[in-house]
Amino acid sequence: MRITAVIPARYNASRFPGKVLADLHGKPMIQWVYERTVQSPLLDRVLVATDDERILQAVTAFGGEAVMTRPDHASGTDRLAEIAGQLNSDLIVNVQGDEPLISPRMISDVVSPLRRGSGFAMGTLMSRITTREEFFDPNVVKVVTDRHGFALYFSRAPIPLQRDSPDGDAEDFSQTLAFRHVGLYVYRRDFLQTFPKLSPTPLEKLERLEQLRALEHGFRIKVFRTDQICFGVDTPQDLENVKTILAASHA
Repeated sequence: MRITAVIPARYNASRFPGKVLADLHGKPMIQWVYERTVQSPLLDRVLVATDDERILQAVTAFGGEAVMTRPDHASGTDRLAEIAGQLNSDLIVNVQGDEPLISPRMISDVVSPLRRGSGFAMGTLMSRITTREEFFDPNVVKVVTDRHGFALYFSRAPIPLQRDSPDGDAEDFSQTLAFRHVGLYVYRRDFLQTFPKLSPTPLEKLERLEQLRALEHGFRIKVFRTDQICFGVDTPQDLENVKTILAASHA
């Protein structure tokens, strides 16, 4: 089974334009993502899909592989789908270009089951929420699953909400059923080519979460647990936080 990781990276992010090229301890952030991704032993190829010449040049400069895509894609998944037909791959991994702390083990956590199983079109990850702040933060996407690990719903709202403690006064969040969605996806190639052809759906538009489109059209998303920590960079402050984490890890 051939597996390719694609890192979609656009320049004009709404909250932090140019963030994938932001300096992170002497390297552009996209380089951190790329170098961590290629460490996964399960991947045959890693490439960056971008709509901006500056990103293409930056990736090429550090020895990575990058391809240009159309500039009018509504999402990173649409960008992946454009090049999916050109890839000789069975599985395609979507690694977010703004997650410089991505762990190779996280890639293994979601890729390995798809190499073995065939009853679902795509897979993703979740990790346990341990603080009240995370639970009520709309930028932290939550997920709830059925007893077999298939996604029931994704939301920016605090789900599942404890009826008897709606303000999140649990003494220990690590013992609750609250899980953060980790935005790492693996798609079967045929589904990835089908997904952009599906019409946008009401819940997807409401929550602004494209994975809801798959659920609303009846496709199953398998969600796997990971104990790895990953932080996305959406704002300049997020970048400073990641700098601190990296500095501490190399102290």
